[in-house]
Amino acid sequence: MKLSFIIYKYFPFGGQQRDFVCVLNECIKRGYEVQVFVISWEGPIPDGIKLTKFPHEKNGHLRKLRHFSSRVQAVLSAQKRHLVIGFNKMPGLDIYFAVDPCFAEKAQEQRGKYYKFTPRYRHFINYERHVFSEKSNTDIFYLTEHQKDSFTSFYPDFKGYFHFLPPGLTHDRRVNDTQSKDVRLKGGKAETVRKSLGLNSNDLMVLQVGSGFKVKGVDRSLRAMGALPSELKSRVFYVLVGQDKVRKFHRLAKKLSVAENFLYLGPREDVPDLLAAADLMLHPAYAESAGYTILEAVVAGLPILTTASCGYAFHVERANAGYVVEEPYQQESLNDVFTEMLEVLRRLENSRSDWSLNGLTYGSEDRFFEMPKVAVNKIEAIAERKSLAS
Repeated sequence: MKLSFIIYKYFPFGGQQRDFVCVLNECIKRGYEVQVFVISWEGPIPDGIKLTKFPHEKNGHLRKLRHFSSRVQAVLSAQKRHLVIGFNKMPGLDIYFAVDPCFAEKAQEQRGKYYKFTPRYRHFINYERHVFSEKSNTDIFYLTEHQKDSFTSFYPDFKGYFHFLPPGLTHDRRVNDTQSKDVRLKGGKAETVRKSLGLNSNDLMVLQVGSGFKVKGVDRSLRAMGALPSELKSRVFYVLVGQDKVRKFHRLAKKLSVAENFLYLGPREDVPDLLAAADLMLHPAYAESAGYTILEAVVAGLPILTTASCGYAFHVERANAGYVVEEPYQQESLNDVFTEMLEVLRRLENSRSDWSLNGLTYGSEDRFFEMPKVAVNKIEAIAERKSLAS
């Protein structure tokens, strides 16, 4: 079976991209012919794929996306019929892997009344309608019930199939039995990470991981840091990991008098070690379809404070592994809970909190690591239904 995968941009530090490459690898493992279309690709290229890049040198983001889509459609139309899987919304998909939120909902709830008159709105709503129109034959892979509810609410005439996927954490996020008994083993990687950051044993490390800092709520995190009592603030260090422009957040940190407590590390490959080294995960995102970082923290036994606008926030509540700030969001609520959690963790010193132990128990189930296999099983079933499995 021949499969074509489409994603605008691949880089090795995003949740969407991690799902993308995990599904690719599972398809290759099963012996399928895989071709991939991208605008740009950063990082290692998996063995066994045919990669085609369609960069666009002219200015204009929307023009770049239209150019890419038209080039991909031209190539696919000249080939023998096979399954097309997109990780971004666009025309011509057999399967859409829904990692982005519903654009129509986002435009209505998060944008002003004149936004619908902009070229950006017209482009993205048009591409979303290609996937969810009444005449669409696209199958939808979704990660949370909120996603499905949003799409069915804004596109009630869509008659395609929805397929739920479990989380797809990588096994390096799972804590082993030795690690679960102690927070920081002397001489271990966690202690090494903390020393490399200049942290003392009695300092509190607050970690945030994710690319796209505006959506991830980095401004909210810094404001929560700025609201800490002075005695506690002197011991708390906010460590940001991910890929995005950071200059304006350094300016905000300086304005809030927390610049000395703000450490930006850029994208990192040692996230499991950072999870083990940290005392608290902070993830007050404005909107997340899922938010793998949330579940990664739970599974690693790292207490987490997040927002209800994140699709995977319910795991925090089910596990009793931290707190979820409810909608409508209020900064004061985040500030208060943030301070409260840090005070509890400070008193515990290096002992595991109930949040941590609860997360480790909750994360011991295999269902959090099954997404790639389940996704490819469903791809095979869809190909069979559409008579494309030969």
